[in-house]
Amino acid sequence: MGRTRLTFRRLSGLDRSGPPPPETQAGAPLRVWTIPNAIGFARAALIPTFLVVAFSSDDGTGALPATLYALVAWGDYADGIAARVTRQYSRLGALMDPVIDRALVISGVVVCWHFELLPRWMLDVLIAREVFMLVAGQYALRHGVTLKINWPGRWAVWPVMTAIFMGLVGLKTAGTVSLAIGLVLTLVATVMYARDAVDELRTRSPST
Repeated sequence: MGRTRLTFRRLSGLDRSGPPPPETQAGAPLRVWTIPNAIGFARAALIPTFLVVAFSSDDGTGALPATLYALVAWGDYADGIAARVTRQYSRLGALMDPVIDRALVISGVVVCWHFELLPRWMLDVLIAREVFMLVAGQYALRHGVTLKINWPGRWAVWPVMTAIFMGLVGLKTAGTVSLAIGLVLTLVATVMYARDAVDELRTRSPST
């Protein structure tokens, strides 16, 4: 079978048509030693470094914590491009990336909440949503429901991460606006996940 042509849209992640690579599916080997996974390991190592640096500062802001946060955030884009260019897809990468992304967001939220870099009530809503998705995801797994990421969920990542970055550099107003956009998209995505899960469960139920 021929390889999918690597267009700019596919390279950048804008075109996600077609099935996911078989190397990323359940049952496939982990394939630990790949270039994208090396980027993922570096991202994971930088998260505790970011936390130490941020909490060692007087107010949580500054060039160094913001730069570390930005490196981990942009690393998500970099490992995706690396996987598509090298075709080094792996099951480990598919499992590791969302965990690192969630850990990064939670770490940023903890810093912003502690130092009040962004409105705490908005951060509380974001954390509540993350907890809900964690519980709902476990429920879905136990019932064999596949929760595929939707476009509002994809779009929500960057406004949220941008908001945290803005908070880290002291741009609270701009960060609040960006966080509001991210929260709206996040909540829309959550409703869509719930709807899709309920529909899938209903189609499996035997007719009465």
